[in-house]
Amino acid sequence: MIPVYIKEASKIIGYFSYTAAGNVGCDGDACIIAGSEKLMKQYLEKMPKSSQRDIIKKTRFGEIIEGLRRGGEYAFDEESYKRFLHFAKMNKMTDLPEGDVFSGSISEDDMRFVRIQIA
Repeated sequence: MIPVYIKEASKIIGYFSYTAAGNVGCDGDACIIAGSEKLMKQYLEKMPKSSQRDIIKKTRFGEIIEGLRRGGEYAFDEESYKRFLHFAKMNKMTDLPEGDVFSGSISEDDMRFVRIQIA
């Protein structure tokens, strides 16, 4: 459930990417939110290359909430999800995966995300 009033809407959760044509950096249908600009660049390097340059911008909690309200899906990496989960709990959002969804080892080349979409 998404709260009506959003506390801490201006808090930065992470970074997303898009091109001048408006194509968003996605993992499937989910917009990738990276914990840092450096991590976003690493994710983009592992994705199929576009002919257009990627633009990387900060994204705030309120922007993500608005996207969720509109039916958007987000793929958070571990760093960004910890931030998102903190503010989501402050706003009494429920039914979200806990932060331990990232436990366990993975190879350095793997991109691991938790997907969130509010139906």
